[in-house]
Amino acid sequence: MRLILPAGLALLLGSTPLWAQTPAQTGATQYPLVLENCGKRLTIEAAPERAVTIGQSATEILYSLGLAGKVKGTSVWFNPVLPQFADVNATIPRLSDNDPSFESVLAQKPDLVAVQYEWHVGPSGIVGTREMFDDVGVNTYIMPADCDTKDNSTGGDGTRVGAFAPEQVYKGITQLAEIFNVQPAGRTLVSALQATEAQAVARAQALDLPEGLSAVFWFSSADLELDPYVAGRLGAPGYMMGKLGIRNVIESDEEWPTVGWETIAKADPDVIVIAKMDRRRFPADDVAAKMDFLKTDPVASQMKAVREGHIVVMDAHAMSATMRSIYGLDSLSQALSDMTFE
Repeated sequence: MRLILPAGLALLLGSTPLWAQTPAQTGATQYPLVLENCGKRLTIEAAPERAVTIGQSATEILYSLGLAGKVKGTSVWFNPVLPQFADVNATIPRLSDNDPSFESVLAQKPDLVAVQYEWHVGPSGIVGTREMFDDVGVNTYIMPADCDTKDNSTGGDGTRVGAFAPEQVYKGITQLAEIFNVQPAGRTLVSALQATEAQAVARAQALDLPEGLSAVFWFSSADLELDPYVAGRLGAPGYMMGKLGIRNVIESDEEWPTVGWETIAKADPDVIVIAKMDRRRFPADDVAAKMDFLKTDPVASQMKAVREGHIVVMDAHAMSATMRSIYGLDSLSQALSDMTFE
């Protein structure tokens, strides 16, 4: 049967770089497969049979590609898994809610470790370096959204050297589909995400939002008395705001800079987006604590967005450069449709 691609996906494949135009997209993967990934040359001898994921993004992409049966362990979770994968996810060992140990990953005998952040597996990876995995014969694949337009050598959450775009997520989907020889599933997933993005943008355009509408994204705070971690202009929240015609009041290129509430209040954003997560590393990880702070703090409570109730709760995972960012864009677009602006 001849496969007919959706128009949007056909356009994508005709205009994207070489990673999206490999011969394997129209046929089975030819092994050994050689590809570049976050500055490293990978050689994949055969489709992996045992994968371990370090990061929710990698986990949900493999599930979405129909590869849950090959996932032997997961780790680093911010939010519950996407609802359609709840049952299968419950059957797969969770090595850690946060950072797994190098030993716990190897105990699953993986032939591929799929990673969301270089923070976990990279030159100074807190789980291990790529060389450590190489030494025991395990390939590592890092999601391109964390390195293609990002300098992670600056420490912390890294610094964006270029704006995040969903094409970086699509690149990861496409390459993982090629690694596992499931290219049709990759094309279907990319097409669905493109359709969600287009729908969200069209909804926002129909709202005729005020010119100059502004926002701030608050991820968390090490302590509620300290400056919050807010989204810089080039990460996933910046992508969402740019698509919907919203100005980010934070102009930093850092992924998650700390900025004082006095500075944020002076900018007086029209909308505040706060992260909801299961993680409890910091007190402000709790969305209820964030809401209480905004309503009671003498500075934050005076912001226009707080006074008018223009506070949007979003899954924390959507605020990272992941597949969920497209869903976050859609949820923000929907939230704006329920607001009125002077």
